[in-house]
Amino acid sequence: MSTTIDTIETMRRLFGFHKFRPNQAEIVNAILERRDVFAVMPTGGGKSLCFQLPAAILPGTCVVISPLISLMKDQLDAVRALGLSAEYLNSSQAAREQARVTGQLKAGACRLLYVAPERFAMQDFRAVLKRLTISFFAIDEAHCISDWGHDFRPDYLTLSEIMRDFPGTPVAAFTATATESVQSQIVHRLGLRSPLTVRASFNRPNLFYEVVQKTDEDRQVLNFVRSRPGQSGIIYRTTRRDVEEMAQFLSANEIPAVPYHAGLEPAERTRNQEAFIRDEAPVVVATIAFGMGIDKPNVRYVVHADLPKNLEGYYQETGRAGRDGDPAHCLLLYGFEDVPRLKFFISKIDKREPREIASRKLQQMIDFAAGDECRRRRILGYFGERYRASVCGACDTCQGTVEYVDWTERARIALASVTELEERFGVCHVVDVLIRADTARIRQLRHDDLECYGAGTDHGKKEWRNALNEMISQGVLEQSGGMYPVVRVTRKGRTVLEGRATFTARRPVRKVEAVVHTPASEPDNPLFEHLRDVRRRVAREEGVPPTTRQQVDLAVEWNLGQSFANERSR
Repeated sequence: MSTTIDTIETMRRLFGFHKFRPNQAEIVNAILERRDVFAVMPTGGGKSLCFQLPAAILPGTCVVISPLISLMKDQLDAVRALGLSAEYLNSSQAAREQARVTGQLKAGACRLLYVAPERFAMQDFRAVLKRLTISFFAIDEAHCISDWGHDFRPDYLTLSEIMRDFPGTPVAAFTATATESVQSQIVHRLGLRSPLTVRASFNRPNLFYEVVQKTDEDRQVLNFVRSRPGQSGIIYRTTRRDVEEMAQFLSANEIPAVPYHAGLEPAERTRNQEAFIRDEAPVVVATIAFGMGIDKPNVRYVVHADLPKNLEGYYQETGRAGRDGDPAHCLLLYGFEDVPRLKFFISKIDKREPREIASRKLQQMIDFAAGDECRRRRILGYFGERYRASVCGACDTCQGTVEYVDWTERARIALASVTELEERFGVCHVVDVLIRADTARIRQLRHDDLECYGAGTDHGKKEWRNALNEMISQGVLEQSGGMYPVVRVTRKGRTVLEGRATFTARRPVRKVEAVVHTPASEPDNPLFEHLRDVRRRVAREEGVPPTTRQQVDLAVEWNLGQSFANERSR
């Protein structure tokens, strides 16, 4: 079935688009033909249109399964701004409001209904759905059904009952991240029937990838954000405490930043989220729960101040930058202290197979951060996609922003010290011994009598911490798990210690510069800033995010503003 004129006209009228992006037409046509679909599309690839457009055309209600209740309001606002009748049902609503929504459904006055998997799991709710005309089910963030994925949600498993309770109703499942093994498990668990399967390219050419060794994350993040005044950005931290402390630090240094994590009161969490979406707060510091489903096109950077658990999560989180197609920067700060904490979390996984999978994925993430090959090639290769260019030109390694230094002698000093300490101590104690620190613990253990005591006084404490970090990254040293990780010499490290191999460190040599921004997004032009303020005010009056209504192109605003300025100058 070819895309009809009516379908394209509906897309133009509702969404303001005159043509489909790659893969969209194929998916839309399959849904209109009532066929199951499984689509892996990168963040910013236009997957929302793939189910919103058929929902506008087909009779009945499209039920959208979305994982986070806290984000449904944003999704609803965006859909309503397009002129589609839409509702959501979740536990945050009062009984009276839920009754109103149910009445709308029964009256057939709702094209899209957003619900969480927990709602679908309720028998009473499914009984209501069975009395309605359901056009199709759209499952967003479908990787949540796979325990091989990075964000497994047990309640997603109930979605396998769609086929039993709603036979003949098509199901369209979407995700931005799925390896081929995860894809197979999703299709199997949902019971999709000979689905149209689409695997779009994972390449996001407008994203610049950079990995920097973590030294002082607060100061590093502050300097990075200060170099991008007025731009919207997301900073990810692992724990709620880290989120709160970094948001406070940035705010104290005149960077308007709001925190976001599950421990905040719902009203504060919603207020902070909306401030970021509406460009009232340029920076949000968040745990990884933030951003799933967020439709904010103009995020200009994503910073991971801690090492992510796996490449799927890292890819999805960085994918929240540059959804408008303009250049965006993805910075990862990598330090050895992140690894034991993540290994400790993994050690708490009860079942052996998921624990081993999580360990393997963490090692792949470490290899990415510590490696010296093209970042883009490594990411695409992880998802089974081959990157054919020799260099991407849009990551720190391909821009030649690192140099390689022979640290063999320094490595042998450190390895000998770890060996003499019988591989029973952590990085901090090893460094203290190397630099001849006079600590109570060293005196108590009589480590000031060891041959390695003071063997590294030619370098400072920070240099030795960085050196051991590099050695752990390259697998010359390894850290144990648990709350008090110790460092041990690996088989690879033995070859260096025994003089059978050398050790080369990877060092940054200059500040990485991403692709130059276009004039239409230049932040320091007074006219541009005035237009942005006007757009923000109009969006506030209409009750929608400033980038929602017809996905307004800033270039159009720029041209209109320039014309206005020229007219006034005559």
